[in-house]
Amino acid sequence: MERPETPPKEVATAISRRPPSPPTPEVTRRIEENRLRAKAIREQRDAELQASGALQTNGHNQSVGSAGKKRPYGSIPRAEVPATNRDARTSPTKEGEGLQPVSRKFTKYVDYNFSAMTDTKGGFLSTEDDPWNKSMSAGAPGKSEGEQKPANMTAAEWERLQLIRKLQRNKSGPFEPGLSVLADEKTRKRCRECKTVEIDFVWEEVFGCAVCNGCKQKFPEKYSLLTKTECKEDYLLTDPELKDPELLPHLSKPNPHKSHWHDMMLFLRYQVEDYAINQKWGSAEALDAEFEKREEDKKRRKEAKFKEKLLDLKRKTRTEAFRRNNAKGGISGSGQGPGKTASFGDAIGDRGKHVHEWGRTVENADGMTVKTCLSCGSEVEVMEF
Repeated sequence: MERPETPPKEVATAISRRPPSPPTPEVTRRIEENRLRAKAIREQRDAELQASGALQTNGHNQSVGSAGKKRPYGSIPRAEVPATNRDARTSPTKEGEGLQPVSRKFTKYVDYNFSAMTDTKGGFLSTEDDPWNKSMSAGAPGKSEGEQKPANMTAAEWERLQLIRKLQRNKSGPFEPGLSVLADEKTRKRCRECKTVEIDFVWEEVFGCAVCNGCKQKFPEKYSLLTKTECKEDYLLTDPELKDPELLPHLSKPNPHKSHWHDMMLFLRYQVEDYAINQKWGSAEALDAEFEKREEDKKRRKEAKFKEKLLDLKRKTRTEAFRRNNAKGGISGSGQGPGKTASFGDAIGDRGKHVHEWGRTVENADGMTVKTCLSCGSEVEVMEF
């Protein structure tokens, strides 16, 4: 006799081996209604697509290529495009409008909008960081809209436009002003050296100096250009004086060393000399005296700095030597025993401890402040505060 098990074994019955019963008439009717409804919806959509011309049929009232293939762009209704879809072909109207983060938690990781930045070959910058940077492509104050290449202009047309603007700025080529030979003799502009009418109109406009190109090369001691650094070092002029266009006009040119640096400020030599010698310092001798005075002050400050560093080095060296001597265990013959360390002022031998009697503090030939003991003649350096 078999023992009962828990749970008991499933006993196969005749009911479990019977086939499933057929669906009832009510279930069959619902299935047929759903099929006809889906077919009607499908035929209605195919009719709409065929009316719009986006669907092709094979003559048997069946759509060709509708299953398993990509839909044409014209068959996609624009109303069904979700609002979260971003089209990269359209530029956002405002800065950062088209680059919204997907999640709120993502905002803590987004610090910069690189779509609004420019690669200046020294880092990615925006117009808010450096609005006056010439490497920025757009948005800088004082720049006209024409400095950017329009989309409907070719590269050759853009280069031709830039050449025309350069000729306009330099007043050369077809944009050179007239020589005014037909003007009145009083209003006619002539070179101040050779009296020719072929003057440099850029210099006449910037410096107010009517001179021709030949005379500029013939008299470099008067008409050569000085940089801002040369004016400050040779003529002892200050930044406010050099930045005043009414006092000293200057010509701005791109920096030849780095294109993204500030423009060079070029000054006319005879104008700088006239202001520095005749107005500011009074004479060339006074300018030379001031220059020598500043050089002596610079040399004196340099020597004082060197002496201060030397004294500091001596103090550190003597302190280290005193510590090393103490670490060795004292001086032989000091009378204090071989196990004791020597201290400053201890006498050598059995004469007892010597007490210094310091005199007045004086300055020696080396420029150091020292005082001398009246009894033993030892000297020590003293720092007076």
